[in-house]
Amino acid sequence: MKKVCSNMLFWIKTQLSMGASYYNKLVLPMDKSIVAIVKGERGHMPVFKALDLIDYKSCLAGFSKVLIKVNFICNDKWDSGATTDPVVVEAIIERLRELPVEVFVVESDATMTNADKAFVATEMNEVCERNGVSFLNLRCVKEKVKIDIPNCESLGSITVPRIVKESAIISAAKLKTHMATKVTLGMKNMFGLLPDKLKMKYHAKGISGVIVDINSVIKPALTVIDGFVGMEGRGPTGGTPVKMDLIIAGKDVVATDAVGARAMGFEPAEISHIRRAEAKGLGNIDDIEILGSKLEEVRQVFKRK
Repeated sequence: MKKVCSNMLFWIKTQLSMGASYYNKLVLPMDKSIVAIVKGERGHMPVFKALDLIDYKSCLAGFSKVLIKVNFICNDKWDSGATTDPVVVEAIIERLRELPVEVFVVESDATMTNADKAFVATEMNEVCERNGVSFLNLRCVKEKVKIDIPNCESLGSITVPRIVKESAIISAAKLKTHMATKVTLGMKNMFGLLPDKLKMKYHAKGISGVIVDINSVIKPALTVIDGFVGMEGRGPTGGTPVKMDLIIAGKDVVATDAVGARAMGFEPAEISHIRRAEAKGLGNIDDIEILGSKLEEVRQVFKRK
């Protein structure tokens, strides 16, 4: 009971630190997290089903802007298992048309990647043009705000574009391994919201702690893990594609990542940033209700190296 109360107090303090505008949208987390697993061939329908199962509209209420955070770690296309599938993003955009929100696809430059070039190379530009959605390279957005991180792991504060703080964020992540963090799913995808190009400096601070800190103050409203083609082995860019025909989605990013990790044959408690996020009350690892397909029906043991 003491752990539950302490975790809840930390969560409330974190949300209040984000300012009154966010406080007006504050909703206490549920006791049990709901995560959808949908098995199906690459296309819009599995994404539609997953979003509908988790009642995606409820957590976007009150926001006028939605940012779809994609993974452009490199210029490779979706079938490499490295970058977010444009089909997944287009399906999310289709569902967002039912809401009174302005939609942006976002990413930022990384040490070895120019987000604007990746936007074209991955063919995400075609989806955005077809649907009238703008792309933002967050490194190029001028108006920024500083967010303090109470009880931090690695970072006392972060500086992000103001639009990041004021918008609902959908983490459109990839189901894949990572040599430094074991997996890179919804929480790790949020790391790309930092508008710095030289992101390797954050690895020196302890990347798992950095991931927890970011998700402490900028929690995605929704996490949609693209598992149509994942990646095993030397991820996030040098591994081998794995055809999974899978979409995993949820409102609780920790729970969604825990399910994603288990679908890859990992135990979430063995993954530092997932374990620490759960300990801080950011979400659930075990208290999860899975809707759609059963975990044991989709689980596949991914190679780690």
